[in-house]
Amino acid sequence: MAAKSSDLKLLGRWFTPFVTRAKIALNIKGLEYENIEEDLDSKSDLLLRSNPVYKKVPVLIHGEKSICESSIIVEYIDEVWSNAPSILPQHAYDRAIARFWVSYFDEKLFACMKNILAGGEDEKQKKPHFEQLEEVFVRLEEAFNQCSDGKPFFGGNNVGFIDITFGSFLPFMRVIEELNGKKVLVGDKFPALANWAANFAADSIVSKTLPDIDKLVLFAKALQQKWAAAKVAAK
Repeated sequence: MAAKSSDLKLLGRWFTPFVTRAKIALNIKGLEYENIEEDLDSKSDLLLRSNPVYKKVPVLIHGEKSICESSIIVEYIDEVWSNAPSILPQHAYDRAIARFWVSYFDEKLFACMKNILAGGEDEKQKKPHFEQLEEVFVRLEEAFNQCSDGKPFFGGNNVGFIDITFGSFLPFMRVIEELNGKKVLVGDKFPALANWAANFAADSIVSKTLPDIDKLVLFAKALQQKWAAAKVAAK
């Protein structure tokens, strides 16, 4: 049974992949929720009360309870609303493997992408991060072939925990491609991942949840200008 919108609130920002994860999980479960856009330069009292430790988004508010950190939010949604489809695997070992890859994405993939964007037009500065990104894709290509068992997603026939986590970064991968004029998820090198990405983006729930790429490109350009100005000011 779907929660009423008054029972669920999601504090976030439209552009962040970590908020996208929570939105996909909520939509998979068919849950109604109030989406509250935060201004991270002037954080609301609600955000500061709900996440007093990190003071960042996303935060899921369920009644009077606050749940922080995107992967924890996704697991919470899956456990509380245990109706099908399940997001996490049913078996303990498979759940452990999924959590391993989620941790890997957040440690390796996010850092690579952020460093590429922060490099601006400096090709020399960005090169090692593109190389690291390719190394990540090599590992993920192998992992997908091992985990999927010939099915379209890491989670099998349906979008699951690994898919949501990895897939939340796809819009920013597209941004990196747009800003650098080259593909990063090359089909010839990574056929399984490229096919997975197409299936993920085409999923009816996912497609209506991912942020608009053109809008995201404009946001990324503004962010790069802000970072560049900060570097100049620091000299």
